[in-house]
Amino acid sequence: MSANTLELKFYVHATPDEVMELLTNPEFIRDWSGQGAQIEKKKGGQFVMFDGWVRGNVLNVGENELSYTWKPSEWTAETPASVVRYRLEAADHGTTVHLEHSGFPNDEEKENYKTGWEEFFFGPIGEYLANRNL
Repeated sequence: MSANTLELKFYVHATPDEVMELLTNPEFIRDWSGQGAQIEKKKGGQFVMFDGWVRGNVLNVGENELSYTWKPSEWTAETPASVVRYRLEAADHGTTVHLEHSGFPNDEEKENYKTGWEEFFFGPIGEYLANRNL
């Protein structure tokens, strides 16, 4: 793992197919994030989340794999996009999501994402799933 790569694991109480939908279906993304999204589920397709705060292009969409470039609006035009990769693995009563986020412009940004993925992404997905099952 390179110095500017973050590797995290999250458990999601849903099947790998359901998790993939939560990561790629704009309606589900709006439901759990409260913000608009657009993802073209094909290589080279556009990726937009959080009402346009982050943009990129889909690099790969597989049965249990997804990757795309990730560039938040506050990064400068000269800053290259980072890359987010998800690998979904069936686990007891759910899915383990192996997340690799690489290509951060600096250590400070990498540190922000250590908590950001839980706070703004997988935490809200967990809350959405818990409330959906009530």
